[in-house]
Amino acid sequence: MADTSDRRLSPASLLAHGGGGVDPATGAVVPPIHTATTFARDADYRLTSAAHLYSRDDSDLPRQIESLMARLENGADSRVFASGMAAVAAVLRSVRPGGTIVAQAGIYWGTTSWLRKHCAHAGIALIEADASDTARFCETLRETGPNLVLLEVPSNPWLTVADIAPIAETAHGLKAVLVVDATAATPLLMRPLDLGADLVLHSATKALNGHSDVLAGIVTCRDADSDVWRFIREERHDSGAVLGPFEAYLLLRGLRTLSLRMERMCANAQAVAEMLAAHPAIEAVFYPGLAGHASHEAARRQMTKGGYLMSCLVKGGAAEALAVAGRLTLIKRATSLGGVESLVEHRHTIEGDATGIPVNLLRLSIGIEDAEDLIADLSSALAPLAR
Repeated sequence: MADTSDRRLSPASLLAHGGGGVDPATGAVVPPIHTATTFARDADYRLTSAAHLYSRDDSDLPRQIESLMARLENGADSRVFASGMAAVAAVLRSVRPGGTIVAQAGIYWGTTSWLRKHCAHAGIALIEADASDTARFCETLRETGPNLVLLEVPSNPWLTVADIAPIAETAHGLKAVLVVDATAATPLLMRPLDLGADLVLHSATKALNGHSDVLAGIVTCRDADSDVWRFIREERHDSGAVLGPFEAYLLLRGLRTLSLRMERMCANAQAVAEMLAAHPAIEAVFYPGLAGHASHEAARRQMTKGGYLMSCLVKGGAAEALAVAGRLTLIKRATSLGGVESLVEHRHTIEGDATGIPVNLLRLSIGIEDAEDLIADLSSALAPLAR
């Protein structure tokens, strides 16, 4: 067998082994679950293991995930959280009262809603700006002088791919921290830290876990000695937004198949997007893998594939869009994304009128099913509108 210890392993190989080897105590190829919350000391009150004091920070499975994610992101350090929103909140709380946050407009509604409430409560100025026009977005940064800039790449549900490198350069010139939520990409499609971001975060609930059975979030930094990373480490520890051992086990188990899942999901999504773009009952498709998408060129520069997430506008209104969703049989009607099963969501039902989401928009998260079966399901659901 070839010796690979002296060379950098590919992401696929790192993932397949969960970023680790065998358990040194037993030789097990799957890491054990330790459920203890506290750890004993000897008669002289020394810790039995210097790395294990209390499980809030001293849990081995989360540490293994963090080490793996830091390697995948080309980052310096990672922290895993109890949910994607817990990770988002920890990062954004790093801005002190009186500070300013510039956030990309048209991103995940949960993030936007939390940001608006938090900033109003904490006395932080919040500016929401369209990131599809890079020059205008950078001008907004120069006009407002933010402490932190938040991008979501690709964005949910519009699949806008902000151009990270020039935004990073502008942000750093203003001494602002650039954060990129890359949930819809994963480190296999895009590495924001390589493009200049200071922090990259993911809702690991989505594609990283990939099985719709775990809530988790992950943040990775470019500089482990930075003030913002020191704050995030302490915030995770002090607020207790940690991941339990069973959830960590499932997340690590999911990560081990991420490479295979993403390959299939992206190929399926490309096929589905092309079919929808040519369908007479569809008004528009938002998918960065399509040449006609407004962010296609930015996606080609930054991403290795178009991803697994897309949105489309059904010709007509809410009734037509909901009828299409209702006729689907293989694709499930549910709120989430990134799982092995394909899901459809009528986003306006979730967000309501205040967010500007069109009533005829359907968001699709494409899974690992056979592409022809997915296309057949969508074709059948759309057929009554094409007559």
